[in-house]
Amino acid sequence: MPRGTGKTGAKRGARRASKSASTQGVEGIEPVDHEGDAAARAKLLASDKLYYRIGEVSKLTGVKAHVLRYWETEFRWMAPPKSRSKQRLYRKRDIEFVWLLKRLLWEERYTIAGARQRIQELGVEEALALLDQPPGTNATKSEVEAAAQAANSERWVSFRAALDEMESELRAIRGALQEGS
Repeated sequence: MPRGTGKTGAKRGARRASKSASTQGVEGIEPVDHEGDAAARAKLLASDKLYYRIGEVSKLTGVKAHVLRYWETEFRWMAPPKSRSKQRLYRKRDIEFVWLLKRLLWEERYTIAGARQRIQELGVEEALALLDQPPGTNATKSEVEAAAQAANSERWVSFRAALDEMESELRAIRGALQEGS
């Protein structure tokens, strides 16, 4: 029998096709569902529950458990405490942070280093505020860039003023030295 024509080969091929279609070729990534995320966030905020286990977080966010564990090693802001039985206990803030990482890494296509830098630039609170904006809007990013340019401009103006002051002081010292000789 030629290779690939048996029962096992057909099953294997069908499994590969369905797997690649559902994960879009990347392990641990589910297709992004903005409405589902918004509904899950609303449900989370309305809940009185304080702690969620990793399986519950995985179902809420659409991020597989092994990816969540990996992100914990890469992002110090995401470190859920563990119970006596060593199970991770995610708080609402931790889950919001998972949605932020999902957005930065999967939707906006940041690298892990880029996402870490972006969160550091904005600060965790402002970065979490990105979740309230529609996907694809980088208003906060442009505001941060504008503020950085303004700060650089202000720094340059103060630096230039300090240089002008030093120049005038040096000229005065040179004049005093020339008069004394």
